[in-house]
Amino acid sequence: MKTTWKGIQVNAEGDGISTSLSKQVNLLGVLIGEAVRDQAGRDMFDLVDGLRSKCKTAYLENKDALRDETRHIISTLDLERIDWLLRAYTAFFHMVNKAEQQEIIRINRQRELQADAGKTRAESISQAVAILKASGLTYEQVVEVLQKMDIQPTLTAHPTEARRRSVLRIQNRISKALGRLGSQKLTRAEEAEEIDEMFRQIKLLLNTDDVRSTRLTVYDEIKNGLYFFTNAIWKTIPLIYRDMRQALIAHYGKAPEMPVFIRYRSWIGGDRDGNPFVTPEVSRFTLQAQRNAVVELYLEALKELRSELSISTRQISVPQKLSDAIEADRSTVRLSQEIETVHKYEPYRIRISQIMAKLQLSFPPDDKGLLRPAKPDEEAFVYTFEAFLNDLQFLQNCLREQNFAEMADNGSIATLLMQVRTFGLSLASLDIRQHSSVFEHTINELFAQAGVTANYSRLSEEERIRLLSEELKNPRPLVPFSTKLSDQTQDTIDIFHTIRKTTRVDPQAIGSIIISMTHQVSDMMEVLILAKECGLWQLEAGKVKSRIDVVPLFETVEDLENSDKLMALLYENPVYRLHLEALGRFQEIMLGYSDSNKDGGYWMANWSLHLAQEKLARVCRNYDIDFRLFHGRGGSVGRGGGRANQGMLALPPVCHSGRIRFTEQGEVISFRYAHTHVAHRHIEQIVNAMLRATASGLGYHKESAEPENGGFSAVMSEIADRSMNAYHGLIHHEDFWNWYTSVTPIEHISRLPIASRPVSRKTGSEVDFSSLRAIPWVFAWTQIRHNIPGWFGVGSALNEQIGTHGKLEKLQQMYREWPFFRVVLDNAQREMARAHFSIAPYYTSLSEISTIPDLIHQEFGLAKKAILQITGQKELLDNNPVIQKSIRLRNPYTDVLNLVQAELMTRWREKPESDEGGELRYLLFTSINGIAAAMQSTG
Repeated sequence: MKTTWKGIQVNAEGDGISTSLSKQVNLLGVLIGEAVRDQAGRDMFDLVDGLRSKCKTAYLENKDALRDETRHIISTLDLERIDWLLRAYTAFFHMVNKAEQQEIIRINRQRELQADAGKTRAESISQAVAILKASGLTYEQVVEVLQKMDIQPTLTAHPTEARRRSVLRIQNRISKALGRLGSQKLTRAEEAEEIDEMFRQIKLLLNTDDVRSTRLTVYDEIKNGLYFFTNAIWKTIPLIYRDMRQALIAHYGKAPEMPVFIRYRSWIGGDRDGNPFVTPEVSRFTLQAQRNAVVELYLEALKELRSELSISTRQISVPQKLSDAIEADRSTVRLSQEIETVHKYEPYRIRISQIMAKLQLSFPPDDKGLLRPAKPDEEAFVYTFEAFLNDLQFLQNCLREQNFAEMADNGSIATLLMQVRTFGLSLASLDIRQHSSVFEHTINELFAQAGVTANYSRLSEEERIRLLSEELKNPRPLVPFSTKLSDQTQDTIDIFHTIRKTTRVDPQAIGSIIISMTHQVSDMMEVLILAKECGLWQLEAGKVKSRIDVVPLFETVEDLENSDKLMALLYENPVYRLHLEALGRFQEIMLGYSDSNKDGGYWMANWSLHLAQEKLARVCRNYDIDFRLFHGRGGSVGRGGGRANQGMLALPPVCHSGRIRFTEQGEVISFRYAHTHVAHRHIEQIVNAMLRATASGLGYHKESAEPENGGFSAVMSEIADRSMNAYHGLIHHEDFWNWYTSVTPIEHISRLPIASRPVSRKTGSEVDFSSLRAIPWVFAWTQIRHNIPGWFGVGSALNEQIGTHGKLEKLQQMYREWPFFRVVLDNAQREMARAHFSIAPYYTSLSEISTIPDLIHQEFGLAKKAILQITGQKELLDNNPVIQKSIRLRNPYTDVLNLVQAELMTRWREKPESDEGGELRYLLFTSINGIAAAMQSTG
């Protein structure tokens, strides 16, 4: 059926993308155009369409003069018309992003329908199980792999989501209409109604502020996180376990009771490092909000289960233990007479009603227990996670005893039990992160108050470790509870008390205490002292009882290089060894991807992280420590982004312990978890990779070549060193900082109200390289479409290997055989393909410095030539035509936004100092959001 709307026929065009996507993109373009014509007039529509046409022709025919002409036209426009330009093009990219998302859903659905046991979908769970079976794994070995798996995606609130919730909601409504148009056979009337709805929403989008009027608060971030947890994530988890069960049955004929192999964690409301707004009160609010949300979900699920389990004693006898359990709980919870009467012969419904009542009694909807305790803990009824889980498992066993095994194992109660085991009573374990210097300051004050030492901070590392070890063995508290402490120290102590109270009800509620900028052993032991002070850690009779995990975070290149030595020293410490014994000889270690890139450049950061991961895994194995590496990845390639599943398979083989954590932040969360189908695809790709990697770690399956076998590591080290030298040649160039702050919108990014956490340590006009955080650093490069953090230095390094050392064949072999090298190189070429230097002159004209653009263009040319030689491609991204075509579709439209932004930056420079430029600033913010939507990336 052809799509026709108000007499306008929408067809697919030859843009190289699929017919269905082309048709949807063209439809959206038509609707946006009509909305602009309807609200801003024919002249504005002609302007929007005319600039698009000029930039498209300039891009396709390589005519810079047309781009210059477009720039000149924009320079003549008043701010009102520039505002409409930004609105139209930003709306277009918001819509294209949703259309591409729907296309992903359509393609995956199509492949799923075509798949069977003999032809599994690529990167699905079934494919991974099929690969393991083909490798010779027995059923028992696959179950062993499954039992070792521990996957923990971690949502953070880092400031990389530029869109407002209002915009996200409109986008989601349009996305749903697009989905219905693309996936169903509609009548003409139904099709017209869907398009009308899209048109109404697009008009709404054009008239909704794209920029927040105030900075996002932590409470806003918490609400955002809850939305994703309680929707796509909550719904997707049972589907993943269903897929695993079905895959095992399809390939092995049977499936075990599923172990929990995926749990979510969160930093939202617990990440205190660099964010003064995350207070103990905020963390308590977060824990309370998460608990209230998950209890509400459980009550809804239990209501459905109660409706389903209509088993009557008048039809079948029930286990006596079920009746006994009901009677035993009558003294704890009292059901209404109506429930007792209506369900007189339906014991399952009575028992489920009791479980619901216990949840409501322990966690009432308006509960403020974590914020303001209304009564002493010993007087309150506490329904623990274990008790809740046991009650549901008891019901499941009763069903099995009554010959309802299929319902018990595959019905609603099985789904609910998997959700309970996954989400607990906390929805997601909350991590508490703080900078090591804050913990040191707290210990310094407590030791001074207690008379332990007058100035702990001046002690040597050896003296600190000795003193900390002695204090950990001493059972007495350092200071009385009522001791007057400084605000910062009291704030730190309060968060530990919050952890103690929360973990009493649900041990899963708090995940880890993460120490940013861990430099030495004492950084870890200081946190144990604070835990001991607040009743979370104690040493008695040579044994430790601990309710916390303490996690080091290694972020700089230097700390990454020394990380294995530090952990070895820690494992040698007698007191810390007792702490590990209490945790089952388990240690989590976090690696930061952002600062290492900013310090050492793209290739050095990736190689330093790879080496650190390998060394850390080896030192853990040498000391017989079960370990989990936590990868602090950002959304962009320059901050460790890229496809997470490919990154997992590219890890050093010694790292494949079955356990992994990784951060998901900002616009990455919005993309991956806005829709259940997309979330399902993302998680199944992760599980696919972890099944294969874990089997490889157990020696059952070979996933990749060992780099040392081919001398790959030595070549990588040479590339990393040369690449870092080239990168340092750029960032330490005497002209660099002046040029960077002149030609990028970093000053405006630093003021963009997209998160509670300050994106810079100083104001935009005062910021310097060392104080600039990694997120705005990458964000600014993305805006001008240079993407420097994702590739710079690669050209000099690879060119030297090919030209001077004659190692082209070696590099080609590495690309074929070594997944890590292939991932690093492919991520670099993707960032280079997304760069667009035809737009550069309009930014570089804002500075008289020419040395830096010359360096960048030279390096880009070297990198492109080398990558094409190594990969055997004619153009960048020939190996990924889907992304290549998407970039080509987007480029001309993005050019318009860049030309508008360059003009706004020019006007900002030229305005009188007395002019605060309120409207101009707003439009600059809007241009930043627009380009972020076009590039599908901020920082």
